[in-house]
Amino acid sequence: MPRIPDVTLANPRADRVKQVRALSGRPARSRHGQFLVEGPQGVREAVRHAPGQVRDVYLTETAARRYGEIVEAASDAGRRLHVGTPEVLAAMSPDAQGVLAVVRAAPVSLDEALTAARGDRPLLVAVLATVRDPGNAGTVIRAADAAGADLVVLAGDSVDVHNPKTVRSTAGSLFHLPVVVDVTLGEAVAGVRAAGCAVLAADGAGQHDLDEVLDVAGTSPQDNVPDLAADTAWIFGNEAWGLPEEDRALADAVVRVPIRGRAESLNLATAATVCLYASGRAQR
Repeated sequence: MPRIPDVTLANPRADRVKQVRALSGRPARSRHGQFLVEGPQGVREAVRHAPGQVRDVYLTETAARRYGEIVEAASDAGRRLHVGTPEVLAAMSPDAQGVLAVVRAAPVSLDEALTAARGDRPLLVAVLATVRDPGNAGTVIRAADAAGADLVVLAGDSVDVHNPKTVRSTAGSLFHLPVVVDVTLGEAVAGVRAAGCAVLAADGAGQHDLDEVLDVAGTSPQDNVPDLAADTAWIFGNEAWGLPEEDRALADAVVRVPIRGRAESLNLATAATVCLYASGRAQR
C-alpha cells in the first residue's frame, strides 16, 4: 500500500478549491487548457494511460485508502497528490465521488491521429456531426473504444469534449484513443477519405441495411454495397434531427440500422454502438 499524504486541504472556500471548481465551466477550461476528470474510474485511466497530462490528483482520505492503485500510479508518475476533506472534494465537484484530477488538454490534429493509427489492420473512425448532448458524445467515445475504433472526431458545432458530463460518460475511454476536435464535417470527411477510408453515414433513411451489408463484408460485394471489412469512417448525426441531406451527400453510402420491433428509432449512442461493432466484427 503506497503512503497516503496527510490531509492538507480543509477549507472549502480556499482559492485553490475555487480554481478547480471553475474548470467545470468552458471559459476556465479554455483559458487554462485544463479540464476536470471526476470519479475513480476516469482518474484511474488518466493516471495509467495519460500520466503526462495529469497535473494534480485530489482525494479524500477514505478514497485514498480505497483506491490505492490510483495513489500508487500517480506517485509512480510523479504527479502531485493532495488529500482533502470530503467537504473540499464536494466543493470542487459534486460528482467527484472523493476522487478528482486536473488534466491538461492535449489537442491532436486529424492528420496526426490518422497517421498514428495506421497499422497492419483496417482503420475504423467515428465522426460525430454536430452532436450536442455531452452524455451521448461521451457514450459514443466509450463505445468506439470498446469496438476497437482508432479515433473519434467531434465535427462541426459538437459539444466540448472536455465538458465534465462528456468526460464522465467516456468512463476513461477519453484516455485510450485520440479525439479530434475543431474541424468541420467537410474537413473530417476529406481527411478520412484521403487516408483511404470509405465514408458511411448512419441514417434511418439509408439505402443499405446494416445486416445485409455485414452479411457480405469481405466478399467483394456488388451493386455499390459498402465493404465493412475495409477502412471505414462512420458519420453519426445530431440527436434531434439526425443527418441533413447535405451531410448525407458527403458519404459514399448511407446505411440504416434495421429495427425489427415496434421502436420508432434508436438513440444516437445505441445506433453508433451497433454500427461500430458491426465494422469491428467485419474487420476482424
